[in-house]
Parts: sequence; C-alpha cells; structure tokens
Amino acid sequence: MRFLFEDESFSFEALRAAGFANYGGADLGEVVSTTRNIAGGDEDAWLREWTKTAERVHAIGTDALAGGHRVSAREALLRASNYYRTAEFYRRDDPHNDPEVKRLSALSREAFATAASLMETPVEAVRIPYDDTTLPGYLFLVDDSGAPRPTVIFTSGFDSTLEEAYFAVAAAALRRGYNVLAYDGPGQGAALREQRLIFRPDWEAVVTPVVDYALTRPEIAPAQVALMGYSLGGFLVARAAAYEHRLAALVLDDGLYDFHDAHMRTMPPFLREWIETGRDDLANQVVSLLMDNTQMRWALRNGMWTFGADSPADYIRRTSAYTLEGVAQLIDCPTLILDAENDQFFRGQPQSVNEALTCPRTLITLTEDEGAGEHCHMGAMSRFHQVAFDWLDTALAPHNH
Repeated sequence: MRFLFEDESFSFEALRAAGFANYGGADLGEVVSTTRNIAGGDEDAWLREWTKTAERVHAIGTDALAGGHRVSAREALLRASNYYRTAEFYRRDDPHNDPEVKRLSALSREAFATAASLMETPVEAVRIPYDDTTLPGYLFLVDDSGAPRPTVIFTSGFDSTLEEAYFAVAAAALRRGYNVLAYDGPGQGAALREQRLIFRPDWEAVVTPVVDYALTRPEIAPAQVALMGYSLGGFLVARAAAYEHRLAALVLDDGLYDFHDAHMRTMPPFLREWIETGRDDLANQVVSLLMDNTQMRWALRNGMWTFGADSPADYIRRTSAYTLEGVAQLIDCPTLILDAENDQFFRGQPQSVNEALTCPRTLITLTEDEGAGEHCHMGAMSRFHQVAFDWLDTALAPHNH
C-alpha cells in the first residue's frame, strides 16, 4: 500500500505518522502538506520538513497553553511530539553524537510530557527499577479512583519511543477500561538516547522488573496483567513470557519467531556465509552496495546503533540470539498472534510463532482490503485495537469477578 511516496520506507513512515491521527497524533492535512516538499529517499528534506511542521505545531500548543486553552494546547502538543519523532527518524549516521537527534528527541519527549499533564485521565511519569538504574515509563490510568483494573504492559519495537505508546495502545486501552504501563527498554527511546542502554535478547530480564513494579501499584489488578509488544516488541514480549509466568495474556503485534532469519532470508547465500563466518571485510563491502535502498540503509544503521554493533555484519550477527527456538513452548498464557497480510519486514513469522506455541493461541491475519495489511497494521490502528482488545476482553474475562 503506497501512501504519499513511491519509496517504500518513506511511504510506511508517513503512513505511521498519519495513522496516529485516530488518537490525536496527527492531522491529515499537516501530513500531506509536510510531505509535499519531500522527494522520495531524500533524508535531508525529510528532516527539514517534518522539523518545520513539528516546530510550528509546537508553537501553537505553547501559545494555547499560555492563553489557558488546555484542550487546544494538549491536541497541538500531542501532534508536535509525533512529528518530532518522525523528523529525526532517518538521522542514523552517528545518533549518539548527533546534536539534531538529541534536540528533536528531547523536544518530542517534552511536548508529550506537557500534553500528558493536560489529559483528562491521570498520567504518571514513572521510573522503573532495572539493574543498577531505572527505565523511564508512563502509567496511563482509566481514572483516579484507585480501583484495580486490567492493565496492559506495553513494549515497543526496534525504533519506537515511549511517547509513541500513547497512540499505539494507551489511548485505545483507556477508552475500554484498561490501564497501560508503557516503558522504554534497553535499545529504545530515552533508555537508548540518554542512558545508552542497548537491546538484549533475554528480555525477561527487562519485563520481570516491570511486572514487579506493576504489582506494587494498587490500580493494577494482579490477576489481569496482559503483556503486549509491537514490531520487534512482538519477539521481546514472547521471549519474556517464556520465563515470566505472572501474565494473564500475551498479545504479539505482529508475531516474530526469528529476527535473524528476517534479515538473512533477503540475502544471497555467499553473503550469509561471510556474515556467519566473520568475514566482515568482505560482507561489509557487499552490504554497503545495498545502502542505496532507503529501507536497508536505515535498518542497518538503526540496528548498529540500537544493538551497539560496530558494522552492519556485526549487527546482523548479533540478531542471531533473537529467536523463540527452544523457548516458545515455555509460554503458558493465552496468546494472540497478529499477522499483517503485506508485512514488508516479518512475512511468514507469525505463522512460525503459531506453530511453535503450545499454549492456547489465536492467529489473526488483518488484510490489505481492510487497510490493515501493513506492518503492525499502520494506518488502521482502530481495526488493530478492536481485534486486540476484543480478544483481551474475553481472555481476561474469568478474572472479572
């Protein structure tokens, strides 16, 4: 499904930004007017135009707040947060030392934090104890009654941020009576950008402290905690659920059995062999020829950054630990596996997860015809939420007494 661009990556990221309009994360006219001045694959133009829009909308929010217009301020600041995240998306040459990445990421967080303070339902910024540090999170509550409610612990993906979690799941959850505890894990958002924590495959080491924290909160019903992950998060939460058994349900959006395989199957056999045998001098030369493709260039640079790798071949090798082989059968809670008909990243992976699981499970494919065929159903968030939360309502029902 092409959206505003022929370039596959630009099309998908524009669709992602626009798709959050459902929950106040974008205005369609703003997206269209922003992308009008961007040529497909021109990363400098992408940065310039999205930054311009983000700053303009941020100023609207700031002015509205100064004038006491809380609703207008909240709406503009939510959009600005999403646009800042979108603006810095392709700046992946040396993100740790790139002042523009730092500035735009900080503005995205800041705009969202202000918007959160203006929401009609309680939102609490939290720090979750992890190793010898903490992870940043938000606890989105249905109301301020303190009553224990079913709660989704949300894990985002390969390039997501904590703030994006509001549009990806929290806004839809709150409408349905669910709290959401979202966080940046290692390799994600501020945990990566500010603390320099990189991805780790044993995600139970991340989720178990998050569940520990969740169970200290009286607003979270201990028998009704569901774990949801999207994109790479679909692997991370499945891996965690193999070892963390205090979960009532698991939602994988989309199912991901083997992240390494998702990379390797697109490569010629000789290149796979060079990567596996450590012939990085040869492998990196070939991989550099693939960098003409926006998608490939971005994915490899983002992977090196988030995995702490020193070359594309090193990054691809590091993904080999990200598999459910040998652990899928340890998952014991009811699991919903989502599949997107035209997934450009994870084709066939949800089916592999479905075959490997031994717990009660449901595999649902959302289609191109219903507008939900792209990776993680971008552009069709309300359809995804309907499917996921209707399933959760049933999965958590026995605990509803």
